[in-house]
Parts: sequence; C-alpha cells; structure tokens
Amino acid sequence: MKNVFNFKASLIVAGLLALPLAQAATMTKDAYKSGKDGISSQYKSDKAACSSMSANAKDICFEEAKAKEKVALAELEFGYTGKPRDGTKVMEVKAKTAYAVAKEKCDDQTGNAKDVCRKEAKAVEVKALADAKMGKQIGEAKAEAATDKRDADYKVAAEKCEALAGDPKTSCMNAAKARYGKM
Repeated sequence: MKNVFNFKASLIVAGLLALPLAQAATMTKDAYKSGKDGISSQYKSDKAACSSMSANAKDICFEEAKAKEKVALAELEFGYTGKPRDGTKVMEVKAKTAYAVAKEKCDDQTGNAKDVCRKEAKAVEVKALADAKMGKQIGEAKAEAATDKRDADYKVAAEKCEALAGDPKTSCMNAAKARYGKM
C-alpha cells in the first residue's frame, strides 16, 4: 500500500513540476468568461453524478469534483493573465486539492492505517507546496542572476572601450550600452 501511495505522490509532484509556467499563453476576455462558464457547468455535472453514490464514496466524489473545479479555475486564470504568480497559484491549488481528496480517501480506513494515510497525504501536500515555493524562488533568483550577469558583461565591455579614444571609444560605449540595456 505504501509503495502505491508513494508512486501516486510522485506522480502528483511530477505533474506539478511539469507545469510550463513561463510559457503561458494569454487569452481574450470572452474566452476567459466562456471558460469560467464551462468549468461551472462541468462542476455541476460532476456534482450531480455524485448524488447517486453513498457513504464515503459520495464524499470522495464531491471532493474530487471540487478539486477539479478549483484546479481548472486556477489554470484558466493563469492562462488568462500569464503571470508567474498565477502559475505558482496553480501548483499550490493542485497540492491543496490533491491533499483534500487523499484525506477524504483515508476515511475508508480505521485506526493506525487511517492515521498513517493522513500523514502520508499531508507529507505529499507539504512537499508539493515546497516545490511550488521553490519554483517561485528559483524564478526570482534566475531573474536576479540574469541582471547580475548582464551588469558584469557590461562592465567588461566598458572596460575594453576605455582602451580606445575619441569616436571609436564613443561608438564602443554606445554599442555596449545598447547590447546590455544600459541606455
């Protein structure tokens, strides 16, 4: 059981990390509204399908329907704005909803098995949220590193221009400023 759960947890984390944050395509406002309506109607349909079930299976079904809706709305928002912050939010929503569903599935068990199941589900959520946070921090670090590299390259180019005099020096400095965004 533990190997199966760990495998599922690995798949969830891999799915979260595979989200192409930097390549989101923005959509029109009409497409966004249409997408919201579609998600809402799908949620109602999924929820209605759960009504015929009973006991914990019904609870799991409702939790899965809510999770599907939340993830779809977060992905739609990210597709609409294309902001990295919304991409991170998608990963966070996926982690939280996966935890909610897993926790609900644990209710079928009793005693220590139930406690272990819930702790494993929580561990998967914590790991996924940490990965989302790390992705956010890595993005910020990459942007800062790119700026530092550009500044260092500019200083090297400017120093090379210092060896020149007159118009060649001016042309060299202007070229360096243009190349490294210092204008």
